[in-house]
Amino acid sequence: MCSQAQGRVLEVAVGTGLNLPAYPKDTHLTGVDLSPAMLERARERAAETGVEVALTEASATELPFPAASFDTVVCSLALCCIPDDRRAVAEMHRVLKLAGSLLLLDHIISNNFAIRMGQRLLDPAMVKFAGDHQLRRPLHLVREAGFTVTARDRYSLGMIERLAAVKTPALGS
Repeated sequence: MCSQAQGRVLEVAVGTGLNLPAYPKDTHLTGVDLSPAMLERARERAAETGVEVALTEASATELPFPAASFDTVVCSLALCCIPDDRRAVAEMHRVLKLAGSLLLLDHIISNNFAIRMGQRLLDPAMVKFAGDHQLRRPLHLVREAGFTVTARDRYSLGMIERLAAVKTPALGS
């Protein structure tokens, strides 16, 4: 997924920086995360791998960048842990340039009945103890925020979804 990023790239919830080596060399990479400990590990990983990245402590729901600052926004296996996922997607939309790309990978509610029932049973405990929502569907939030979905794949019994979307002009613009 990261190999599709181009230009000025923002990774939301960069965590420990596992994705950093996967970005194309010609991108200008910025990462944000709420956790100082995760950012410290991401700094170490960037130094170990020789990846240049600007890392900033920030919430996904209040990105500290002007509107239309990035060509690509990436969020990988993190939206499920952000309490206000709708606001986080809206912020990703805000900081993207017109025609910019959103690349999103996350676990979602499965389209397999048996798996979905298990997820429904586990969700309250997962949210309470890990802050990890099992029943979300980012696809709907991405469309509501004003993105046009250009690619969508589901994996792992329908529990993992990868989306590529483009920021399109608002209706009436």
